[in-house]
Amino acid sequence: MTKIAGKVIWLTGASSGIGEALAYELARQKVKLILSARRKEELERVKGNCHPLAQPNIKLLPFDLAETSTLKLIAEAGTHLFGHVDILINNGGISQRSLAKDTIVDVDRRIMEVDYFGTVALTKYLMPHFISRQVGHIVTVSSVMGLIGTPFRSGYAGAKHALHGFFDSLRAELWKESRHIKVTMVCPGWVRTNISLNSLIGDGSKLQQMDSATGDGLDPKVVARKIIKAVEGNKREVYIGGLKEVSAVYLHRYLPGLFARIVRTAKVR
Repeated sequence: MTKIAGKVIWLTGASSGIGEALAYELARQKVKLILSARRKEELERVKGNCHPLAQPNIKLLPFDLAETSTLKLIAEAGTHLFGHVDILINNGGISQRSLAKDTIVDVDRRIMEVDYFGTVALTKYLMPHFISRQVGHIVTVSSVMGLIGTPFRSGYAGAKHALHGFFDSLRAELWKESRHIKVTMVCPGWVRTNISLNSLIGDGSKLQQMDSATGDGLDPKVVARKIIKAVEGNKREVYIGGLKEVSAVYLHRYLPGLFARIVRTAKVR
C-alpha cells in the first residue's frame, strides 16, 4: 500500500498527456479518483482503459476551466461525489508556440483564463472544504516555463509564472490555517505528449505539429510516477525533466546573465 491509497484525488486535465498518464498510475494505487476535462467522451475512454477493478472508484466530472463562473458549483459537485476530496491535482492547461510580436492579445488572454484563472478559481472554491476538514493537498502542474522564459512561450510562461506567485503565497497563508494543508508545485520539462499539437499560435489557431523537443521528451508514465512520489513526499516544488531543462532552472537562478545570453539564441520551438 502507498501513502495515497484510499485517498480521494481530483485530477483536472485528465483526458490526455500527463493527466491521462496520471489517471492510469493513480488508478493502480487504489485511490478514489475524480477525472475532469472538457471532453466527456475522452474521460470515458481514459476510465475504460483503467483496470476493471479500479473503475467503480472512478467518477467523471467534465467542465471547462475557462468558464470560471461555473467553477463554484463544480467544486461543490466534486466534493459530493465521494463525500470529500483529499488531494486536488491542477493539471489542466494549454500551451503556446508563437513570438510575442505575432500573438494577438486574445491568445494571451485565453491562455491566462485556462492556465491561471481557471486553476486559481477551482482552488479557491475548494479551499473552504480543505480548511473545514483541516487537511488537504493542492498539487499544481506548472512547468519549467513557470521558472524561466524562452522564445515562443511568452503567454504560456507568463501564466505559469503567475501560478508560482499565487501558490507560493497561498502556501504561506494556509500554514496559518492548518499545517496539514499542503501545496506542491510540479515543474515538468519536455514530456512526450500532444501538447505542441494543441498549442496556440499567434492568431489563436492550433499549431498541429509535433515539435522535436516534445517528441524527444520524457515518457508521460515516468513523469506521472515522479509526480505521485512528490505528492507522497509532500514536496514543496519539484523539477521533472531532462538534464537540459533542469539545468536551465539552476542556471537561471544562479547565473542569470549567462542564462540570458544562452536562451536568446536557443532553438526551442
